[in-house]
Amino acid sequence: MATPVKLAIIHYSSTGTITEIAKELHDAGVKAGAEVRLLKVAELAPRAAIESNPAWAAHHAAIAEIPEATPEDVEWADAVLFGTPTRFGNVSAQLKQFIDTLGGLWAEDRLVDKVYSGFVSTATAHAGQEATLLALYNSIHHFGGITITPGFTDPHKFVDGNPYGTSHVDGQGANPVDEVTRKAARIQAERVVRIAGVVKSAA
Repeated sequence: MATPVKLAIIHYSSTGTITEIAKELHDAGVKAGAEVRLLKVAELAPRAAIESNPAWAAHHAAIAEIPEATPEDVEWADAVLFGTPTRFGNVSAQLKQFIDTLGGLWAEDRLVDKVYSGFVSTATAHAGQEATLLALYNSIHHFGGITITPGFTDPHKFVDGNPYGTSHVDGQGANPVDEVTRKAARIQAERVVRIAGVVKSAA
């Protein structure tokens, strides 16, 4: 029997939207037959900044038991899903700092030929969702990784409308992660696991 695809879901979330999507991706990945690690990256913001925002402080406490990602998790994985809120149309500092720690693996060609994909959230409509995913994928090109996006490979993708990856508009917390976003996440996870399985079997 073929060994299952090893999927790492590595994300940063300040108030919970990205974590909620990450959990949906996790469940879909498990259902697709993958061995999945749900991981967060380290928080860089000072405690005073976190405590100044009740939603941020509450989420920071709620995810205390989610393990922090390490470079070894990326090396372990056949596929990696990176998640981040948009920060001025770009990747959050917290996720970018983690990606910057992968230089040692990159130098030893241990990031190549893995499958990578991304997911994102913004406070308002558009607001840099696609720009953030494209910025994230710049790093994957340097890794020699295989970028797998959902595209419009399922009719539902014409509902959520983002071929670059799963995305959600949270309206500063007013719009919880809905079924449109959850379905998009399931499509993305299933595609990532399937393509990673093909790549793994051909290696």
